[in-house]
Amino acid sequence: MAYHRGMRLNAESLVSVIIPTYNRAYCVVRTIESVLAQTYPNLEVVVVDDGSTDGTADLLARTYANDRRVRVVQQRNAGVSAARNHGLRVARGDFIALLDSDDEWLPWKIEAQLSCLAALPEAGMIWTDMDAVDRDGEVFARRFLTSMYSAYAWFSRDELFERSLPFADVHPALAEQLGYPKLYAGDIFSEMVLGNLVHTSTVLLRRDRATRVGFFDEQRRTGEDYDFHLRTCREGPVAYLDAPSIKYLRGREDQLTFGSDNATRIAQSFLRTIEPVIERDRDRIRLPRVMIDEVLAEAHAWVGVLYVERGEHLAGFHHLLRSLRHKPRQRRVLGFVGLNCLPLPVANACRSAYRRFRAQTPSAGNSTAPS
Repeated sequence: MAYHRGMRLNAESLVSVIIPTYNRAYCVVRTIESVLAQTYPNLEVVVVDDGSTDGTADLLARTYANDRRVRVVQQRNAGVSAARNHGLRVARGDFIALLDSDDEWLPWKIEAQLSCLAALPEAGMIWTDMDAVDRDGEVFARRFLTSMYSAYAWFSRDELFERSLPFADVHPALAEQLGYPKLYAGDIFSEMVLGNLVHTSTVLLRRDRATRVGFFDEQRRTGEDYDFHLRTCREGPVAYLDAPSIKYLRGREDQLTFGSDNATRIAQSFLRTIEPVIERDRDRIRLPRVMIDEVLAEAHAWVGVLYVERGEHLAGFHHLLRSLRHKPRQRRVLGFVGLNCLPLPVANACRSAYRRFRAQTPSAGNSTAPS
């Protein structure tokens, strides 16, 4: 990948910022204002209201009726993927940024990322770290990316990317403010098979890369981000700036929760994403077989255990056995398989005892599921 020292940012490039929203009247204006406060000025904000019923549409109309930078698009409620796709269709920019309607950007985000892409012309996407904030806007976890996405546990940054360089070489004036971070770049398609590494609200895409990738999968209720970013990485090199560029809101009632149903859908979506990719692109994936077996074993075990805990024993048993085919020596999985062979009342009693044990011993069974 070529690096062009001292390349200047083209201030004429238009950046389209796509913000899907649904019933977010309490925060969407704050999100939009964080875009309008960017130090890079040439922006259009495409807000796609996904059939809100809480007054979001009226609020946006009143607030931005006279602001040419903000376009509000209405659609019937069809989900976040459909809303993002609507935004992708109408966006006019040379670059595409994605932002959820409850997150906020730091003012330098787009300026820094465009500078990085100017220096790395083969990189089709760049993303960053993030800080997690509570509903009052207070930071409770800095550099939250690796906490949220467990796939980072597989690699260090230097192992993940082919090369790195000081951000000070790219944008000396901004580097001190950001704490002199590193800029990383390379082809990470293989590594992305092990789990998502990209947070959507931090992403900036070149238009040509976004066009090649296509749209978000509107059939998915969860996991659409991972599927999209994995396809983005499949199309060529990407870049990562190791500095938090957004405030990521956690803990609101309208956000995705990890109850039994959602957890199962998330696990199924992860498995549904990686299995066909591994089958189709095995020759392109630069990972040892043992590593691929490990992630498939974890994914099937994740789905299988959730099914068993929901009482869907046959489906759970199927996934647990597939997990063992990829990695035979798994005591926890073998234990769940054994439970499925016991009479139902005995198995239920054992599961209840296990849950009580886990509740009393927080560290027990604290495995990290793929993200």
